[in-house]
Amino acid sequence: AFDEELAVAKKLHDQGKAEQGKMLKAIAKGLPVDLKIPKEFTEQLVGSIDRNPNALMCLSKIREKDSYLLEHSLNVAILLANFAKYLDMAEEEVQELALAGFLHDVGKIKIPDDILHKPGRLTDPEMNIMRDHVYHGICTLEEMELPEHIIRTMSEHHERLDGYGYPEGLRGDEISLYGRMIAIVDTYDAITADRVYKAGMPSQKALKILMGDSPKMYDLELVQKFVKCVGIYPVGSLVQLSNEHIGMVTKQNESSPLNPRVKVFYSARNSNYLPIKNVDLSTSQIKVTKGVMPSDFGINFNRFFQEQIAV
Repeated sequence: AFDEELAVAKKLHDQGKAEQGKMLKAIAKGLPVDLKIPKEFTEQLVGSIDRNPNALMCLSKIREKDSYLLEHSLNVAILLANFAKYLDMAEEEVQELALAGFLHDVGKIKIPDDILHKPGRLTDPEMNIMRDHVYHGICTLEEMELPEHIIRTMSEHHERLDGYGYPEGLRGDEISLYGRMIAIVDTYDAITADRVYKAGMPSQKALKILMGDSPKMYDLELVQKFVKCVGIYPVGSLVQLSNEHIGMVTKQNESSPLNPRVKVFYSARNSNYLPIKNVDLSTSQIKVTKGVMPSDFGINFNRFFQEQIAV
């Protein structure tokens, strides 16, 4: 059940951020990293997704300010594993993609903080330094003795089908299936996240951007499948309903994608929290009017989530 798995997934999510933090500190100091630790963690991650994919998908929407690097890699692992499952890939491939997602940005720890956390637009020379995070990542994963195809996946997360990606400027079929998948997921999570230089966008906007940039930059068939995988109103995202209540999406209704299941918890009209209520919109007169962000209503959703939902 969703509520039962949510408690397990919450611990796993916290553990993932802690493991990512420890690993990045070790890499920054030039210390060796034991591959067994991220491998075992991503196996647990996939186990939770097997039991109930919605719990971790929900947690991928709970973000803390200043934790982008830790959360982004964890979210990419969660989203990639979900996507691989949706595509009916073999269990071994799901595990490999989760691991590649979890490790894909380790090279960023080698980028100077003033560039990595710069609140404004990067200059061209700064952008060149930032792009080197892929090379730093490749070197780190080679030292960790990861299989070559997993290193390749990580190395392709900024490549684009039109050849204008980096670091190699690969085109079309030169980019692997895993590389095409991680490019989509990495972009989606980056667009929806709050960053030092921009506020996160709603999931619907991110999916629209991905569709608009396909097939030029992204694999159109894969993007279409990703949209179906996460849903028009992804699990964990907030929606405004026709009665002016706000709810968090907890489950997709495959036969009725515009009418997910939600946990209603807030009144936009009265600006107050409501007793939590589970509603299946596919059997209700109430409908979704739009996807919204917590900041639209001044809701401290992270705190509310921790205190009232993930308990």
